[in-house]
Amino acid sequence: MDIEVRIRGLMMDPATNMPIIVLKDVASEAVMPIWVGFFEAKAISDEIDKSGAPRPMTHDLARDLIRHLNATLERVVITELHENTFYAALCLQQGDDQILIDARPSDAIALAMRADCPIFVSEQVMETARLHTTGPADGPSADQLRGWLEGLNDEDMGRYKM
Repeated sequence: MDIEVRIRGLMMDPATNMPIIVLKDVASEAVMPIWVGFFEAKAISDEIDKSGAPRPMTHDLARDLIRHLNATLERVVITELHENTFYAALCLQQGDDQILIDARPSDAIALAMRADCPIFVSEQVMETARLHTTGPADGPSADQLRGWLEGLNDEDMGRYKM
């Protein structure tokens, strides 16, 4: 079973200065962080702020390709967590065909935002990530990070804005 999530915030990890996407379960207070690269964080931040570039960026191009191939992005799913690496899939519909495409979660999320489609996390990944939340090796412990994430409020999210 997949859990629908929304972006709770995009921020900088204060311990490592790496961007984090904080996803929140729409049906509970559960949150899940995903560390991403700076370029991917910028692509997501630009879409949150609706500050588009004068020319299509990579995720805009991917959205346009999907549309021009008469397909729709139905949903994205963060499907696996393996050795501290998240995996995701794009779920496309093209006519009667359903197509799954492997993707990095940061790219899947950036594309989902542009295509206005829902974001899901597999139940197993959400549970594993909540219990074993870890970022880069030089970052905080899982317990410290979990406590920090669960205690975030709207003011905290703005404090680490991209």
